[in-house]
Amino acid sequence: MSCSIRTATVADVPLILEFIRGLADYEKLSHEVVATEAALRGTLFGSPPAAHVVIAEVDGRPAGFALYFFNYSTFLAKPGLYLEDLFVKPEFRGAGTGKALLLHLAKIANARGCGRMEWSVLDWNEPAIKFYEALGARRMREWQICRLTGPALTQYA
Repeated sequence: MSCSIRTATVADVPLILEFIRGLADYEKLSHEVVATEAALRGTLFGSPPAAHVVIAEVDGRPAGFALYFFNYSTFLAKPGLYLEDLFVKPEFRGAGTGKALLLHLAKIANARGCGRMEWSVLDWNEPAIKFYEALGARRMREWQICRLTGPALTQYA
């Protein structure tokens, strides 16, 4: 199997939404997906885009995606690349597609002068944790994610 990675285009919006829903199903979070094609079109392909997407294709068939954006490290005084989501369709897992996506993002991070690349993983997702650690990723167990969303976020707007 031959894997290639390409930058997503606006024509990929239905595919991106399909990948998002596939990821949500895998993570048992389908009830949280409110994304629509119109919202993705506006946020991913507007000016400026809020995030970026790359698509993995195996033998010309869509196999997975990664959605990322750039953040900033004050301690490093450098930008960082944050991987928001990575998903590979079940039939393409174990063949290097996920690794190809991560390596592609590492190249982007290096080219942009990023000081780090980071992401979150659910604590129960042992296959993903083992995969990331095998690539040399270090889990930051001392850090906890905090989130303001919905009514709590609106209250302070």
